[in-house]
Amino acid sequence: MLRTLVVGLGRAGAGLHLPVLAKARRRRPDLFAPAAVIGVDRASALPAGSARDAGSAGSAGSALGGGGAGAARAAEAAADGEHRVVASLAQARQLLDPERTVVHVCTPPVARTEVVTELLELGFRRLLLEKPPAADPGQLARLLELLRRPGVQSAVVAPWLASTLTARLVDLVEKEAVLGRLRRIEVVQNKPRFQRSFTTSGHPTAFDVEVPHALGVALRLAGDAEVVTASCTDLDAVGRREPRLGGATVDLVHHGGVRTAVRSDLTSPVRERRITLRFDGGTAVGHYAADASDHHAQLRLIVGDAAPMEPRTVLRDDALTEFFLRAYEDFAADGPCPSALARQARVVELIGEAKRLTAGRLSPDARRELAGAH
Repeated sequence: MLRTLVVGLGRAGAGLHLPVLAKARRRRPDLFAPAAVIGVDRASALPAGSARDAGSAGSAGSALGGGGAGAARAAEAAADGEHRVVASLAQARQLLDPERTVVHVCTPPVARTEVVTELLELGFRRLLLEKPPAADPGQLARLLELLRRPGVQSAVVAPWLASTLTARLVDLVEKEAVLGRLRRIEVVQNKPRFQRSFTTSGHPTAFDVEVPHALGVALRLAGDAEVVTASCTDLDAVGRREPRLGGATVDLVHHGGVRTAVRSDLTSPVRERRITLRFDGGTAVGHYAADASDHHAQLRLIVGDAAPMEPRTVLRDDALTEFFLRAYEDFAADGPCPSALARQARVVELIGEAKRLTAGRLSPDARRELAGAH
C-alpha cells in the first residue's frame, strides 16, 4: 500500500487533490496505506516576486497554498485525522518512505522543475504532476530530463482522459458503426476566472488553464497534430489588465486529416465544457462536468440532420477520482505507461507553438506588462 505526499496546498492541492484523495482512499483501502496524507505548504515554490499582489500573503499563497487560504483549507481538512501539514519537503521525508510514497506535485508549472529536483534529491520517485507539466517547451525539456532518470515513475493529472464521457467518445471514433468517420472536433471551455487571474501567476496565459484538457482529449481521439492558428486575448476588467489571460483559441490539423478547434473564454459569465465531434454520418455533443461540485457528464447523438437519436444521456463521471485510482494502481504495479506522459508532453509543445504564434500580436503595452509579470 502507498503513502501520499501533496506538495502545494492551493486550489489544486487543497481544493481538489485532498478531498478527492479522501474519496479514493475510502473506495480502495487496499491501494492506500491507512496513515495520514502528508501535505507541504510551499510558499517558496514560486520565484521571488512572481505573485501579482506581492504585498498580500494570501495572494502569494493562493498560487499554491503558501500561507494563505490554501493552507487554511488544508488545516481544516486535517481535522479528520486523514491529513497532516508539515513545513518542508525535508520534514516530510522524515515521515515518509520514498519507496512507498506517491507525490502529488500541485505547484504551478512555472516552478515545477525546482520542486521535482528537490523531490528527487530526497529520494522520492513516484510523481503525479498537475497539468500542464511545464509552462513552455524549454522548461518541459528540463523536466523530462529529470523524469527520465532511472527508477523515476511519473504521470500528469489528466481527468478528462479518465472521464466516462471521453470513453464513450473514443468508442464512437474507433467503431465508426454509428456515426461514421470522425472529421472535426470542437471544444468550448468557458468560465469566469477573474479573481485567480488577478491574484496568482502560476498559469502565465489562458493557454495554460483549460486548454490542456481539450488538447489531451483531441490527441487521444485523433492522434498527433500541428497547430495551424492560435489567438490569445488580455483580461481587461474593473480597471485592471492581465496580459493573455482573457481567453485563447487553438486550431489544429491532425496527421490523419481531422481538424480540431478549441475555444476558451476565461471572462465568460457562465461555465461550460462542451465537446462536439462531427462525423461523416452525424454529430456527438458532450458536456463535461462544469466544476468539481457535480460529477456528471452528458452526451447526445445526432444522425445526419435528423433529430437527436435519443434524449441527452446523463453519465456518472467522477473523473478525477477515477484518474487517481488508476494512477495508484499503476504506481503499485510497474508504473504509469510512458505513452501517457509523452502525450501530455506533446500538449505542452502544442501550447508552446500556440504561444509563439500569438506573441507577435500583442500590443507594446501588453508585451511590457507580460515581461514584468513573468
